[in-house]
Amino acid sequence: MTSAPGPLRLATRGSPLALWQAHRVVALLAAAGIDAAPVLVDTEGDRRTDVPLSQLGGQGVFVKEVQAAVARGDADAAVHSAKDLPASDALGVPGLVLAAFPERADPRDVLVGGRLDTLATGATVATGSARRRSQLANLRPDLTFADLRGNLATRLARVGDEGITAVVAARAALDRLDWRAPDGVEVETLEPGVMLPQVAQGALAVECRADDDATRRSLAAIDDAGVRTVVEAERAFLAELGGGCTLPVGAHAVADAPSGTGASGGALLRLTGLLAGADGHVVLRHEATGDDGPALGRSVARYLLDDAGGSDLGPWSPAS
Repeated sequence: MTSAPGPLRLATRGSPLALWQAHRVVALLAAAGIDAAPVLVDTEGDRRTDVPLSQLGGQGVFVKEVQAAVARGDADAAVHSAKDLPASDALGVPGLVLAAFPERADPRDVLVGGRLDTLATGATVATGSARRRSQLANLRPDLTFADLRGNLATRLARVGDEGITAVVAARAALDRLDWRAPDGVEVETLEPGVMLPQVAQGALAVECRADDDATRRSLAAIDDAGVRTVVEAERAFLAELGGGCTLPVGAHAVADAPSGTGASGGALLRLTGLLAGADGHVVLRHEATGDDGPALGRSVARYLLDDAGGSDLGPWSPAS
């Protein structure tokens, strides 16, 4: 199947952040001399904002319909938040390929409504992420938690509402939508040493049909090799944990040295991985370096599972 004539059709969710991301990819392609336009796709995750993500199927709930539009030929490519994509090949869509990782914004998480060390004892923090909840519970066992769904504006509006002291959001989302804290609302950006980000958080990913050579060539023009290197390392970590894991996980890779300095000629990477119990009582971390990103990701995952006791943490099935 080949792409339709005319501008590249980029499937996207209709949320403000998803549309920002799609238009950003349109702009990047335009800079490379390639015409593109967004195609809106309605997703179950956006429709059913009253249902916790874990009940809708967790990771992948925001991308299935967008991927299906590409697979059917209703769009030539799909623009995703890379963090929403399952890493396991078994959970991917046959015939689709990740053709570009155009850029990555700040991967850190943000606490909106206070600072972690000064929140009142027993304060309620709202988040729909098991990863965020388990790490916060480990750092502050006194905190209580409330679920959080909806677009970014809806979630941020919960600060101070119905007893909620603070909410957790992605720094990249706040930056991309140019959000500014209202007067009197304190904001703390959480370093990875405090809150390890979700796999591929802040990165964009563009997916197309594997047999659409013309679209793949176009998307190659906006693929950032440095971003791909670290994101693929993080995704390999998640994939090694297995598509059936619902435990909280996180990973963050950075290039410690430029390309060509590693033993195999690649960039020297440092990757930290996390695997936690759902209640936050046990949070396991491991950091390692290497110049083969996928192998590094897999090795960190195996250490957490086999050597650090991660396989004994609980029901095996990754939640983000």
